[in-house]
Amino acid sequence: MDTKAVFAALYSVCEENATFFSGGAKGSQGDAARRLVDVMMLIQEHARSLEPVISGFASVYHHFDFDPHIPANGYRSLVKVLRCCLLHIIQKGRYITANRRSIFFRVAHNAGEMEAYCNALCQLRALLYLAQRMLHDNSHGNLFFQDESGLSESFIREYSSMHKGCFYGRCLGFQFTPAIRPCLQTIAIGLVAFGENYKRHQSGIGVAASSFFTSGKYAIDPELRGAEFERITQNLDVHFWKTFWNITETEVLSSLASMTSTQVKVNRALSVPPVPFDLPLAANHRASVTIAPPSAHIGPAPVQMRLISYDLREGQDSETLLSLCRSEGGAISLSLGLKTKRLPSSPCLLIHFHGGGFVAQTSKSHEPYLKSWSQDLGVPILSVDYSLAPEAPFPRALEECFYAYCWALRNHHLLGWTGEKVCLAGDSAGGNLSVTTSMRAAAFGVRMPDGIVAAYPATLLTAYASPSRLLTLMDPLLPLSVLSRCLSAYAGNEPQTETQVEKVSTLSLVRRDTALLLRDFRQGASNWIHSLLDSNRASAPPSTAAEALPGATDTVRKSISEASISSPHADPPVPSEPSEFPSRKLSVKSQTCQDLGSHHNATSHSSPLLSERTPEDVNFFLAKDADPSMPSNLSSVAIPPPGGEEGSELEHPREFPLGFEPLRSVQQTEMRVQSSPVVKDPFCSPLLAPDSMLKGLPPVHIVACALDPMLDDSVMFAKRLRNIDQPVTLCVVDDLPHGFLSLSQLSRETREAANVCVERIRAVFTQSDTPPEPRKHRKLERTDRGVSASSGETGTLCVGPIEGVELTAGKGAKIADGEGLVAVAGQNNTDSGGP
Repeated sequence: MDTKAVFAALYSVCEENATFFSGGAKGSQGDAARRLVDVMMLIQEHARSLEPVISGFASVYHHFDFDPHIPANGYRSLVKVLRCCLLHIIQKGRYITANRRSIFFRVAHNAGEMEAYCNALCQLRALLYLAQRMLHDNSHGNLFFQDESGLSESFIREYSSMHKGCFYGRCLGFQFTPAIRPCLQTIAIGLVAFGENYKRHQSGIGVAASSFFTSGKYAIDPELRGAEFERITQNLDVHFWKTFWNITETEVLSSLASMTSTQVKVNRALSVPPVPFDLPLAANHRASVTIAPPSAHIGPAPVQMRLISYDLREGQDSETLLSLCRSEGGAISLSLGLKTKRLPSSPCLLIHFHGGGFVAQTSKSHEPYLKSWSQDLGVPILSVDYSLAPEAPFPRALEECFYAYCWALRNHHLLGWTGEKVCLAGDSAGGNLSVTTSMRAAAFGVRMPDGIVAAYPATLLTAYASPSRLLTLMDPLLPLSVLSRCLSAYAGNEPQTETQVEKVSTLSLVRRDTALLLRDFRQGASNWIHSLLDSNRASAPPSTAAEALPGATDTVRKSISEASISSPHADPPVPSEPSEFPSRKLSVKSQTCQDLGSHHNATSHSSPLLSERTPEDVNFFLAKDADPSMPSNLSSVAIPPPGGEEGSELEHPREFPLGFEPLRSVQQTEMRVQSSPVVKDPFCSPLLAPDSMLKGLPPVHIVACALDPMLDDSVMFAKRLRNIDQPVTLCVVDDLPHGFLSLSQLSRETREAANVCVERIRAVFTQSDTPPEPRKHRKLERTDRGVSASSGETGTLCVGPIEGVELTAGKGAKIADGEGLVAVAGQNNTDSGGP
């Protein structure tokens, strides 16, 4: 269904229901009907303002794609989420139309649901206004606003005051695939229950028990859940998130995950002593470089790793390796006491760096999919448990990852590896470390890995605004306040110890928790009974969200992929001097990136053979020939700051047009992102690295998510590599959240997306020119072998089939969406010199 048809259907269903419920019922039923009429009219008002904006974005967002065959960037994602919201409203409106005469129809409940999506629509309208500002202020083809002040600062200020609870209540995860929504709801309920009991108990068992008993009210009352989720994400520090994300590290949960995951012959936690050693140079094997042990911040300490192998291979049961094993409170391996067939060493090794925002998790959290990968690929996997921030900020994690990589090269015989081919892989923060570890290997002159597979990597750790980062307002797994705290911790700006609280006695805990438990049960039971039987339920406040009917909404698409529009693509720009831009919409000239090397001395090189590299040759994006249609198209959708800001003495000028104001949060929190030169170090933000540092990288395979706030990091980094003739592929999977690898066991969609990463790793090991299509992946089916519009060379293009999406709402009422799930991959190893 095209945009005009979507809006026409929305106007029709809202007008029809508004007319019907304007009949004049009395009493509480009449109050609910008036609420329903008001919300239908408000939805139409928002839609009339949004319709030309959506059409405008549709005419220009293809200019920001990595490739004409890979339709993915933050502007597309925002439009996609908005269309999904509109389709939910249409589906719900048609359900109301079909059931409003039934005696079981609850007017108040349905009014609350429409109010929830109306609130979400209002906030999305605000985000699109900010995206229009980015189109106006950014240069041609760039997805990032090039300063931490100005528009980036405005977005942070607006984020701290805008209402976000509507996205965490009834509308939670509406933009994602239906299979993942129950998981996201469980995580949200667990988060708010855990947050309520955080720091109240002396033991983790007490927190877990109280969280379990208090979670019922958040499952029953989505408005309460949304409000509490917003409070927690805006107020609790990085130590809370470290504690919550590490719940999967507990013995009970890790044991459950281990029982349900693939069984492997080798699963050993290693502790490698911090001893310097020599490694031959790649260019001259007769010369060597000394690899010093990590020493930043916390001094020399053993480097922790985990060796996982589906089969027992030569060297993996050697006395030398067993002497490095550390106890985890259980058996080191499933096969130690058994007569197991020992296979020859594998020609390939996968070195893995886990995600977790640089502050949480270990290889144990990622064990389930790593075990599966070891079986599918038939290779041993070495996962590095690097030290975490804020106790060990940058560059400690990078030092440990690089040391582990070099140690593996030198001790390949202990890992069941012949030493032939090695691939680095990581997700999120681990994707960042995969790239920067390779950059560090190039700087030292040691052997480079044969390839890098980075899943939804963080390549720019600054507070620069981008259209995809606007999605942090609604993302349940990566809110901006949480993301900024993690990045600040990695940069060393967060306190290393959490605030101590007074511990209360066990007796008082029992008394208080018993009272809370009884209160919660009474409140939950009352709400549940009222939601079933009482049609006179009190109206929800304007800024709350509503619970969707499960049966009616399961058929709704959670995101609608825009069709690919063939058009010339441009290369993105990077931080540069403002005076160098004659016009904001003209092509970007090559610039020198400032302050990138200010903290190079933090990553001390032991080798006297290597000189310190300086980032003097940063050419941040390279739009050589701007599309002549771009400025005229932009003028129709990009908007300047409203209200004539020049000469204004207001401390914070308006960011939205007169007559519109987004919903504001009741609990406003002043959120500040501390700027640090550390995050501009190329070993911290590889997107800011100079060309000379990126040209030495091996082939890079990036797997990104269309609805991920970090999408623009992947798109821009892929563009950057392509511009310097580095081999790079970009695959974008739809409908899944950031961190889908950790959810790979929970749904078919996440398993299929994880298989995309497996195929990219397999391509590195087989040294194929183009990665094969993932087997049994319904979103990635080859439909064409085309010629790249930018280079004229043949590439592999994987474009998902167009699937009709039906929105069933009552008898015979449905909406067919012609834009199907899109997951695409493209490869371009040539110079993209413009169309």
